Amino acid sequence: MRQAGQGPTGTEGEDYTQRLRQLGGAPWKRLLDVQAPYRWNLRRLGLGRTLDVGSGLGRNLVNLGEGAVGVDHNPTSVAYTRELGLTAYTTEEFLRSEHARPDAFDSMLAAHLLEHMPAEQAREVIASYLPFVRSGGRAVFITPQERGYHSDASHVRFVGFDEAAETCRELGLTVLRQYSFPFPRAAGRLFTYNEFVTVARLS
Repeated sequence: MRQAGQGPTGTEGEDYTQRLRQLGGAPWKRLLDVQAPYRWNLRRLGLGRTLDVGSGLGRNLVNLGEGAVGVDHNPTSVAYTRELGLTAYTTEEFLRSEHARPDAFDSMLAAHLLEHMPAEQAREVIASYLPFVRSGGRAVFITPQERGYHSDASHVRFVGFDEAAETCRELGLTVLRQYSFPFPRAAGRLFTYNEFVTVARLS
């Protein structure tokens, strides 16, 4: 099985973890609490017990509520996430854990994951985690829009609404809703942190 979040340009090393920490730790970001709208967006989805695939530094995991579990192929990122008091595993650790059982989660989140992999690999990774989500549960995919996509050299594929919907169809998921956040779609060409959000249901 492919590892969660693994891309050909290298997201598995300590240098990638440090880059994410530097980006997230900018003083202006802490001062303005730029994560506030994104926290609100996650919480309003009411995802229940969530498996965060490609959890990185735990930015979303910390907002997912009780019982949330993160999995990432980068051991340095996983170690950092654990230092925050969150539950996270490398891919291999997760598969050996008590959490890796059928229907253990209400939802799966894959935020800023799909764009790091070719389409076929992304489908393989997502498909490998779907058995851990209950029937009728949800899968949420979040990907960057144009400005955000071009801001990271580790991105290998632009994943907009159409591409995300195609991935859902190929995985047997039913798309429930797609929307642009936090600003309307047109802002994605100028604002780095505008995102595509796709919410789908497992059959």
